[in-house]
Amino acid sequence: MKKLFFLIPGFIICSGLFSRLSAQTIPVGTQVLEDYYRRLQMMGQLDSTISFSVRPLSAQALNASNIFDPDSTLADESWLNFSKPFTFANGKGKFQVLPISWQQQFNSQRPYGWNDGAMIPAKGYQTLISGGFFAKFGPLSIQFRPEYVYAANDKFEDFAKGKSDNDIRSYYYGAYNYIDAPERFGVGAYNKLMLGQSSIRLTFGPASFGFSNENLWWGPGVRNSLIMGNSAPGFRHFTLNTVKPVNIYIGSLEAQIIGGRLTSSGYSPLLQQTLSTGENVYRPKDGAWRYLAGLNIVYQPKWVPGLFLGFTRTFAAYGRDVKNFGDYFPFFVPFQKNAVATFDDPFDRDQRTSLFARWVFTKAKAEIYFEFAKNDNAYNFREFLTSPDHSKAYLFGVRKLVPLKGRTDEFIQINGEITQLSQSLIRTIKDAGNFYIHSRVREGYTHLGQRLGAGTDGNLQSMEVNWVKGLKKLGLTFERYEHNVDFYNAYIKDLDGQSRKWVDFSLAAQGEWNYKNLLFNAKFQAIKSLNSQWLMADYTPGNYYIPHNDKYNIHGEFGISYRF
Repeated sequence: MKKLFFLIPGFIICSGLFSRLSAQTIPVGTQVLEDYYRRLQMMGQLDSTISFSVRPLSAQALNASNIFDPDSTLADESWLNFSKPFTFANGKGKFQVLPISWQQQFNSQRPYGWNDGAMIPAKGYQTLISGGFFAKFGPLSIQFRPEYVYAANDKFEDFAKGKSDNDIRSYYYGAYNYIDAPERFGVGAYNKLMLGQSSIRLTFGPASFGFSNENLWWGPGVRNSLIMGNSAPGFRHFTLNTVKPVNIYIGSLEAQIIGGRLTSSGYSPLLQQTLSTGENVYRPKDGAWRYLAGLNIVYQPKWVPGLFLGFTRTFAAYGRDVKNFGDYFPFFVPFQKNAVATFDDPFDRDQRTSLFARWVFTKAKAEIYFEFAKNDNAYNFREFLTSPDHSKAYLFGVRKLVPLKGRTDEFIQINGEITQLSQSLIRTIKDAGNFYIHSRVREGYTHLGQRLGAGTDGNLQSMEVNWVKGLKKLGLTFERYEHNVDFYNAYIKDLDGQSRKWVDFSLAAQGEWNYKNLLFNAKFQAIKSLNSQWLMADYTPGNYYIPHNDKYNIHGEFGISYRF
């Protein structure tokens, strides 16, 4: 197995020495375009060996001269006299002005929403502006696309409202002292300028090596990803990755290895850090930077077109503890704890592993996918066999395009996805805590105060129905979001047989549209929260139904991008 991990990057590099290509990417979370490319593959109009599980996607994989003009409409409709990147030095050089994007968000009562990159969970108005350029000469490429985010970050009712000292000390801080996930990012407006989706790379054929701050997305999920998604801002990392599938005779391979730097937010879980007695219950995080090592491999067997099998493994540890090759590249650490015997070792790693699959059926214009992950390894193989569901999380989804009769270019797109982060009943014997919490690396699996994997901290069921035509999409989404079930089961619990679970039900109308150089996206979402912040108002013992526990929130999004 160790030889395999060494051979994969070696083979990729050697195979790439025969040609030189650029490494331009379409950022993770790009509105309109990402989903359009995925639909093209479902319709059999895009390379069937692209897994969509190692993102961001590159121009090489998509075989596009201008990845921001996938339907080639800018050539005829652009307001400018050009619609393609500039080339120079007999084609060895390339320069392109990247789209200018302005994304806006609004929450009327409390934070809601995820998969929004540099944006933060906040009430009120929030905006994200990005733009830049891409330049390439020979194997060297530079993508400079900084991001600026502003959030009004208005005050809202947090967990402390209506709670006792014991609720705050023993319950909330008992759990959230072990993850960097603040409810509110300070008491005033939030401003931050970041490198955003920027990178500098050397690319040879299908292999690319460089330094990047881009968001990554690992796995087949659409609404969520268990290991790596874009609910947190991009983080600085070195990367060795394929930029397109590599033919390995028995199929094709996509892979990525990263070594990155994670940073704390600097905010406490709650603004309230002391009790009525003056006792300080907030344990400040270490504050030191953390090193993240990650590996993602996706195999597409040539005998089963459209099938993708993937494996990911990540390790996070404080940077001061990372000293040798095995610390920087810990992918060969055995899965069984008894083979490592580090229970008393102060150098502890926060690790996660996942297996995933995606199967695309182009004739049916459909796909199914799932991901199964664990955040705590078994002591030995016997323990794994007796309790394989310990510390697990999973994700499952289906997508289908239904052609409209008499209209070859119009479809009804149906998406369904389930994310399950809560523990099974094995927690009553061996509690693993929330999927992104860690007892020693107390920032948990986060960067700048947001989770690197799924943007939700609990379970999510999502159903989406859209009319689609080219880049255009109009539809509805229904979601049920059950907040942090592990926290509820461990601390809040039912009261006299009455469930106090915090559950959001939402209905959203959304749309995406293109006009000449412009891309538009919009979303209007009405959210009804039951027992918000796990609080029962007007509680009466013995009553089966407790009224007046409903809270309402409006979530809105509007974005516009100008393509050059």
